[in-house]
Amino acid sequence: MAKKKKKEKKLAKKLLHKYRLVILNEDTFEERFAIKLTRLNVFILTSISAISLIFLTVLLIAFTPLREYIPGYSSAKLKKKATMLNYKTDSLVQELELNKKYYASIRKVLTGDVATLEFNRDSIIEAAKTDLDILQVPTNREDSLLRLKVDKEDKYNLFEVEGDQSSYVLFPPVNGTISEGYDFEEKHYAVDVVVPINTPVKATADGTIIFAEWTVETGFVVIIEHNRELISVYKHNSAITKTQGDLVKSGEVIAMSGDGGELTTGPHLHFELWSKGYSVDPTNFIDFE
Repeated sequence: MAKKKKKEKKLAKKLLHKYRLVILNEDTFEERFAIKLTRLNVFILTSISAISLIFLTVLLIAFTPLREYIPGYSSAKLKKKATMLNYKTDSLVQELELNKKYYASIRKVLTGDVATLEFNRDSIIEAAKTDLDILQVPTNREDSLLRLKVDKEDKYNLFEVEGDQSSYVLFPPVNGTISEGYDFEEKHYAVDVVVPINTPVKATADGTIIFAEWTVETGFVVIIEHNRELISVYKHNSAITKTQGDLVKSGEVIAMSGDGGELTTGPHLHFELWSKGYSVDPTNFIDFE
């Protein structure tokens, strides 16, 4: 036990024994630098320096492009390019398979290797007659009264001219909340629909643009002349995408909504509808919601 304690004291004495590190000028032997050290201090300083060096090396590799030069690491750009090339290769393979099938079908047509389908002409005619018999629904008194009622209502329709009216179904120019409705007595011959700025404004029906300019009071204004003496007006736009004389289709974008002009209180579309020179309430024919 005493020997063990003696060894420990001897080891502690060695570790804590002070040494003096002196740097001298070789010509004059002048002392330039001196420092007192112990073995324990040297061990601690060496350990701290080694740990710091390892830590800085890890940081340098992890957060600088130098890691790309280490085997096993790859750059983010290289990974991104590889992923994109993989996607493109997969798309090209699918496109190639489709082209092969397409060319194979064309080759069969050109070589006459097409299977013929045999059918019975009499059976087709009989089936057509059966379908016509199913479509022929007998009329009754209630049906006749309903047809008469609809005909009377059509007399007051906006499109009272006979003919194909499928192209005259009015398309809502925008969808939004109506802030101010049509009021004939107050001479507000339009509906104001609240929409965000730069909402696409669409033509309500096929027609020709007869006016598309900027006005001081109502900003950019677009006026479209439709068939059957119908005219639609779009005001307070921030921009227009068409010019005077352009032909537009129903639902085609003609302008971008805004709050242009002096007579505006916020972003909205001022929409008017005129039939044969008379204003009509657009909500009777268009659902803006």
